Amino acid sequence: MSMEIKQHLKLSQQLVMTPQLQQAIKLLQLSRMELVDMVRDEMLENPVLEDLVESSSEQLKGPEAAAEAAQGDEGVAERVGVTEVSVMEINEQKVDSTSEVKADTGAGEAVNDFDWESYLENQAQAAPMPSTTRSNSEDLPGIEATLTRGTSLADHLELQLKLGRFTEEEDRIGLLIIGNLTPDGYLEEPLADLAEEADVPLDIAESILECIQEFDPIGVAARNLEECLLIQARHIEADDPIVVGIIQRHLGNLEKKNFGAIAKDLGQPVEEIYEAAKVIQDLDPKPGRQYTDEEPSYITPDVYIHKIGEKYFVVANDDGLPKLKISDFYRAALSGGGKGKEYIQEKLRSAQWLIRSIQQRQRTIVRVTESILKFQREFFEKGPSYLKPLILRDVAEDIGMHESTVSRVTTNKYVHTPQGIFELKYFFNSGISRTDGDDLASEAVKLKIKQLIAAENVKTPLSDQRIVELLKDQNIEIARRTVAKYREQLRILSSSKRRQVY
Repeated sequence: MSMEIKQHLKLSQQLVMTPQLQQAIKLLQLSRMELVDMVRDEMLENPVLEDLVESSSEQLKGPEAAAEAAQGDEGVAERVGVTEVSVMEINEQKVDSTSEVKADTGAGEAVNDFDWESYLENQAQAAPMPSTTRSNSEDLPGIEATLTRGTSLADHLELQLKLGRFTEEEDRIGLLIIGNLTPDGYLEEPLADLAEEADVPLDIAESILECIQEFDPIGVAARNLEECLLIQARHIEADDPIVVGIIQRHLGNLEKKNFGAIAKDLGQPVEEIYEAAKVIQDLDPKPGRQYTDEEPSYITPDVYIHKIGEKYFVVANDDGLPKLKISDFYRAALSGGGKGKEYIQEKLRSAQWLIRSIQQRQRTIVRVTESILKFQREFFEKGPSYLKPLILRDVAEDIGMHESTVSRVTTNKYVHTPQGIFELKYFFNSGISRTDGDDLASEAVKLKIKQLIAAENVKTPLSDQRIVELLKDQNIEIARRTVAKYREQLRILSSSKRRQVY
C-alpha cells in the first residue's frame, strides 16, 4: 500500500466575527450604566473621540420634539414626522442606513478603503451623539440623593464605642467584635477566638460584648436568634416567664402558629400565649439590617413608550448617554498629512465603529420595544392583568432578528410605560391555559394569586388547593403545585403561616 501527499483545492464559506461585529454584539448586552462606563474608558484610550456637552437647538430638534410630543403636543408630533407606534425616524435621521452592523466577511476590506476625508467633512455637519446634560425628568433622582452616604452598622457602633469610657484593651476587643458582625448584626465568630486575637482575657471580652449588645440597635452582636430576642425583651421589660419560655423552647411552634402545643408545654392558657406572641412579633430578628452604607441604585429607562390620545409612540432615551464626536484637532491633523496619519486613521476607524454601534444599539432597542408594544397592546391599555404569553421567538420573527439578539437587547434594559417602569424581560412569559380558549401569561396569574391572598380572611387563609378552585371559577386551569411555586416566587408564606388567630 503506497502513501503519497497530494494538494487539493476546496472552496467553502464561513461566518467571520470581525472585531467590529463583536463590539456591536457586546454593546447590545450592556446595561445603561455599563455602556456609559465603557464609553468613558474608550474615550481615555482613543484621543480622537470627544464628548460634546452642549449642542444647538437644531441638533437636538429630533429628541426635543419627541419629548414635547410626550407631554401631549400632538402638533409637535406631526412636525417631526412621528407616526403611530413608531418614531424610529427620529433616531434614524442621525444614522446613515449603511451603518447597520452585519456579519459580512468583507467588512474589513470596506473599512480599509473608507474615504476618511469625505467622512470627516460630512461628520462635521452632522448632529453629534446624544448629550450628557442632565434631564429634567422626574424619573431621575433629585440632587439631594447624591449628596449623602448611608451609615454602616460598623460606623454606627464604633461611634457609640468611642463615646464610652473604655480602656485601651476594651476598645481593642470592642472594635474587633464590631468588625466581625454580619450585615444582620450577628456575631458568628467564637468570642474566645476574638479574645485570643486581641490578646484580651475572655471575661473582659464577655463584658464588652454585653455592653455592645445594649448599643443601638438593641440586640446587635447576639450570637443567635434566641439571644437577640431575649436581649430586646429584657430591654423593654417584657421578659416574663411566658415570653422567655417561648423564645427559649418554642420558636419553631411560634413560626407555625401552633399555640396549642406551646400552651400545653408551658402550662398556660392559650390567651396568654397569644399575648406573649404579640410581644415577640414586635421584636426585630435582624437588628443590623436598618444600617447600610450601600448606595441606592436608581433605574433610568432605556426607552419610553408615550401615549398621545389613542396612539402610542416609542422613543429612545438618550439623556445621560455620551455625546460623541470626532475631535476637530485630529480632523485637521488628518487632512494635513504627516507621519501620524496612519495612527489617526486607525483611531478614526475605531471611533467610527463605536459611534455606529451605539446608534445601532439604540435603534435595535426601539425596534424590539415596538414589537413588544404590538404583542402586548392590552397590557399598556389595561394593566398587568392583561399580559399575554410571549416568547423571544415571536419578537425575533416579527423584526427579522435572531433570538439571541433579542435576548441580549432585553437583558438589563428598562422601559418607561403608562403602567410604570418594567424590564423588557418582564413582557416574556409562558402561557397558562384558560377554559375559554385564551391563554394567560404567568405574570398575570401571579397577580391574580396575589390579589386573592390580599383579600383573604387572615383567620382562615386560603390554601393552595382553594386558590386553584377560585382560579378555576375565573376559567384558569392551573395545578396546585404550580400555585405553590408562584406563591413562593411572590415570597408569600403558606396558609398555615399566614393564619392570624389574634
